[in-house]
Amino acid sequence: MKVLVIGLGGVTNGGKTTLAEKLKNMLPNCDIISQDDFFKPESEVETDERGFKLYDVLDALYMDEMVTSIRNWIKSPASSGVVKEEPQNTCDNMKNVYILIVEGFLLYNYEPLNELWNRRYFLTLPYEECKRRRSTRVYQPADTPGYFDGHVWPMYLKYKNELEENASMQVDYLDGTKSQEELLACVYSDIIQELNKLRE
Repeated sequence: MKVLVIGLGGVTNGGKTTLAEKLKNMLPNCDIISQDDFFKPESEVETDERGFKLYDVLDALYMDEMVTSIRNWIKSPASSGVVKEEPQNTCDNMKNVYILIVEGFLLYNYEPLNELWNRRYFLTLPYEECKRRRSTRVYQPADTPGYFDGHVWPMYLKYKNELEENASMQVDYLDGTKSQEELLACVYSDIIQELNKLRE
């Protein structure tokens, strides 16, 4: 049994969840773990001096629990409830390969996760487009006025810079303004190459 762990990280509203879902539908034995499922309750998230809830930082997440969930999946993917149905175009030699897609906005800045990835992707968006998309979404709790500029975007830039300064980190950057079809085709073909390498 072989396991492939793919990270889909990057900017808020960059299309991570949509891309993960589409890949899951196209790949054999594929499962998704979403970082959004590991947010601490609002009462445990710090508030800064401006009254902004600091959600876009590692401390707002139960990261240890997330690492444990991923490790448990890697240990026994077959028992994770992953769908066994093979997509029509998949060959028999993929039967014992399991793929986990982990999607979230802060995947590569937490050291214990970094030994788990087979491939890392990072979706980017320009400021204006990100702000526009963010404004169309409803969050619980809702974004307060000035929250995007005061917290969300600065934290994205901070973590992205950390990533770019880490020379040992192999990351594929994806342009989130491209069509979902283009992004899907690009990542799907990469994953198929990785699967072929596993089989060799």
